[in-house]
Amino acid sequence: MGAEFRLGTQGWAHPAWVGPFYPHSAKTSDLLSIYSRAFSTVEIDSTFYAIPAEPIVAAWHDQVSPGFLFALKVPQEVTHEKRLVDAEQKLARFLHRVSGLKDRLGPLLLQMSPDFRASDANRQVLRRFLDGLPRGFRWAVEFRQPQWVEPQTMEILRERGVALTLVDGRWIKRWVMLDLALEPTTDFAYVRWMGAARCLGDRPQQDRAREIGAWVEALRVLEARVGTVFGFVSNQFQGHAPASVRQLQKYLSLPVVEPSMLREQAELF
Repeated sequence: MGAEFRLGTQGWAHPAWVGPFYPHSAKTSDLLSIYSRAFSTVEIDSTFYAIPAEPIVAAWHDQVSPGFLFALKVPQEVTHEKRLVDAEQKLARFLHRVSGLKDRLGPLLLQMSPDFRASDANRQVLRRFLDGLPRGFRWAVEFRQPQWVEPQTMEILRERGVALTLVDGRWIKRWVMLDLALEPTTDFAYVRWMGAARCLGDRPQQDRAREIGAWVEALRVLEARVGTVFGFVSNQFQGHAPASVRQLQKYLSLPVVEPSMLREQAELF
């Protein structure tokens, strides 16, 4: 069997999605529940800025069905301020809080600062930090310096079972990322589609079918080498992330929930 594909968007509470994606009658408090009927995962950016309160974590858990998974960014205090040094206490508080998601907790993303350069000293910092990560969580690292994309880094991640985050963005060339997709560093893959489209969010602004087609070819190879592929699309990739996810699903021959189906479901309640 091939990998399980879990594709979703970066965030769900975008007002411009009401109408094009969410039913016009949708309440803000219902958006996550409706979202989870269309996609099986979501990436949460707000945890990068602050550890969520316990009631918020509980609400996230209760608003989605069993099987849905949240991918969370690790707080910037760990990655950007402390730069992985003496960050154990902050990381422990974060993990304790988000463990409230229980079986809905997916991978945790360590998004490094663009000025975290691939020096020998920083490689040592990375090794020590990854060696100290608690077991029982899925970890992914995103680098924003192309110098990190080299065999030594891949070996560091592979030895510790950490995923290299594959990003379609401006930091590392797409063709490099597509090549890396064929050589996973652990048993799951983590992909992020960024971009520079105008972020209106109500409709696609750019046609990126060619890029999506190239990614699909790489993902087809990758799916034989990992158990799960997590993928998250930003509004900036084409202008309307839900439509981009559906496009990926169609190219990969995955089931697709159209907005009309969400409206029909809403009318039943």
